[in-house]
Amino acid sequence: MQLNDRWPTFFRRFLELESSSGIILIAALVSAIAWANSPWSETYFHLRDLHLGFTLGHSGFAYPLLDWINDGLMTLFFFVVGLEIKREMIAGELSSLTRAAFPMLAALGGMLVPALIYTAFNHGTGNAGGWGIPMATDIPFALGVLALLGNRVPNSLKVFLMALAIIDDLGSILVIAIFYSHGIHFESLAAAAGVLALLMALGRMGIRRPLVYGFLGIIVWYFVVRSGVHGTIAGVLVALTVPATTHIQEKSFSALCRSILGKFDQANDREDTPILNPVRLDAVLELEATCEAVEPPLQRLEGRLHPWTSYFILPLFALANAGVPIDGALLHSLGGRVSIGILLGLVLGKPIGIFLACWAALILGSPPLTGGVRLKHLLGAGMLGGIGFTMSIFISGLAFQSQDVLAAAKLSIFLASFLAGTAGWIFLRMALGHDKQESHEKV
Repeated sequence: MQLNDRWPTFFRRFLELESSSGIILIAALVSAIAWANSPWSETYFHLRDLHLGFTLGHSGFAYPLLDWINDGLMTLFFFVVGLEIKREMIAGELSSLTRAAFPMLAALGGMLVPALIYTAFNHGTGNAGGWGIPMATDIPFALGVLALLGNRVPNSLKVFLMALAIIDDLGSILVIAIFYSHGIHFESLAAAAGVLALLMALGRMGIRRPLVYGFLGIIVWYFVVRSGVHGTIAGVLVALTVPATTHIQEKSFSALCRSILGKFDQANDREDTPILNPVRLDAVLELEATCEAVEPPLQRLEGRLHPWTSYFILPLFALANAGVPIDGALLHSLGGRVSIGILLGLVLGKPIGIFLACWAALILGSPPLTGGVRLKHLLGAGMLGGIGFTMSIFISGLAFQSQDVLAAAKLSIFLASFLAGTAGWIFLRMALGHDKQESHEKV
């Protein structure tokens, strides 16, 4: 797997953003746990349960703040995930079956094995519905751990882990839509489908204004919530309607920019004048419009929204959901079936499933690994895949009604993510160090 030559700068910025946001996520996690176990814990839970709402026609929306974060703000996070998935399918690692097959098989193995492990421990119990919890990989944390290893990590391994995590997200989205939505109201679902069809038609007509997609996207979200399907699915569906085409082709853009800059240069002006003359101002505005026309709405929206989801929405989600009062009973619950299923699913199931799927793919004739990536590196990446966190916490909130079981699940996710991240970092550090020693001995 090679880094796509057409967007290396974009990918590097994306990678740096994901890595640094992991630090903020950790700070939010620690803050939530400390707050929930402090003398001011009542304020934490009171604020989280504070009811907020509004009235729309004859319908009223009034939910706790926690639900607004999980069902509302997280829809924007899923919207960005949908944009990432569409971009990868158009110009990234998922743009062809040959390129996508390897990370897709790895992700499939990394989802099935953890789910089977959890089910093995919880089959026939009231908590069997939590099988989707250990299936997910948290992109910010996983890439953040890779970043700690520095430049020794092959770019191909970073691309593989990112592609795997994105496919994981897609799998989790499908799991949420199919298995964690209840009481479907088909009238509302049909209304949501109608608005989505309108969005697709507007995209084909060349409508590129983000506000249009934002306004109609809120309407889709409203109908999806009313239909009984989880509201975050609306974010992904709307993202898939955002156009990925440009009004100006790359070659035309270059020629047009040179023409506009020529007009700018020909409109002589005094160098010490802070105000542009009318001709130069028109040239600048024309250049701005040209730059906007060449940038696909999909990339523009992803670039603008990604910092908000990474640095605000996800930390706020962690702050609102990670506050677990830790006592003797909760620690004792780590020996229960739910906790064991999550711990083993993430810490062991993820690397086993990913590694076996990669090994099987190579045996069955998959293209050989490139960029210095070896099977042992994929095993290390599989360990990092056990960092579930965001999506695992999200699914646990959908799977369990009991607050005691939910608290045990969250604590298990925290512990499993820490163990998986630490094990992956140590293993890859040793493997990469051994590779460096081997290269020196050959020289």
